[in-house]
Amino acid sequence: FSGSLMLSHPLSEQKKREREERLDIVLWKKPLITLQYFFLETLLNLKELTIKLWHRRRIVVSLLLLLALLTSAYYIEGAHQQYVHYLEKKLLWCAYWVGLGILSSVGLGTGLHTFLLYLGPHIASVTLAAYECNSVNFPEPPYPDQIICPDVEGVEGSISLWTIISKVRLEACMWGAGTAIGELPPYFMARAARLSGEEPDDEEYQEFEEMLEHAQTAQDFASRAKLAVQNLVQKVGFFGILACASIPNPLFDLAGITCGHFLVPFWTFFGATLIGKAIIKMHIQKLFVIITFSKHIVEQMVALIGAVPSVGPSLQKPFQQYLETQRLKLHHKAEGAPQSENWLSWMFEKLVIVMVCYFILSIINSMAQSYAKRLQQMSSEEKTK
Repeated sequence: FSGSLMLSHPLSEQKKREREERLDIVLWKKPLITLQYFFLETLLNLKELTIKLWHRRRIVVSLLLLLALLTSAYYIEGAHQQYVHYLEKKLLWCAYWVGLGILSSVGLGTGLHTFLLYLGPHIASVTLAAYECNSVNFPEPPYPDQIICPDVEGVEGSISLWTIISKVRLEACMWGAGTAIGELPPYFMARAARLSGEEPDDEEYQEFEEMLEHAQTAQDFASRAKLAVQNLVQKVGFFGILACASIPNPLFDLAGITCGHFLVPFWTFFGATLIGKAIIKMHIQKLFVIITFSKHIVEQMVALIGAVPSVGPSLQKPFQQYLETQRLKLHHKAEGAPQSENWLSWMFEKLVIVMVCYFILSIINSMAQSYAKRLQQMSSEEKTK
């Protein structure tokens, strides 16, 4: 037993050393090596993908034939074109929100980023427009690219909470479904690691294993919270996963890793995650945004900003200008209004650009580090021969 400990210690030290070497391969430290490894890893991934597609060539041929039929239906003139264009518009709209949901879980961290940047502002815009127009029957087009009031507006007070929820339900559910799909990588990674016996190079998985080892001695709040999530998912199963997925929960990645590690069936995990994120959690978040941006709440918030001593009026002015500009746009009167770029819009655009750049850089660094791991594994295999 002591001999095995002696052997495992240098091995673990070597793994730590190799991992530290890989973490140094980033664009701002080693740009040339990082770019070289990124391109080599991309070529290897393309080669592996080609081999996988060749092994499933019947499915690929079937999908290509289906794509050819759909393309023919799209370009051939006929009475069916109105249905084709309607379907195209709906599918692209759904794919847009599903993609943003996936990015929120996979690429942009906590799962709140694309909600705060895209879905939240969209729901807020629909809410403000609904109360201003007394209707949600916005003309299509230009909706959803631009919201304007219909020619025949509704009666004052005819807008209810349920009306706005129904208007934004499709995009909200699609975004929630995207976040559920984005939770699958931690599940599959942990499941593959448990079945193969190999330890993946993933910080969250290593943290999860350390948590299991020190479960009895955990004292700090964060460790106990993570342990509580792990126990809930492991012992309660479907309803435990559903509970974790139904509330804004930054520890949900740990639930995916837990389910994969303990070999929870795929449909149990994904079904509970999909219901929790796309239905329950999304309705909670929608209600919060709609109530926050309802007409009387917004008016009270602007009034409170103006009541701040000294700086209040100067802070209140841009918000009032923004709301007035949006009101004019809704009533088709923006053409005569002075066109000045709002600083909130400017900040939003720059923030989006920064986050997209960071996301691209993180992909390049991650793929370069994956290639470095391949080289280290090949080197260790040669040494053992």
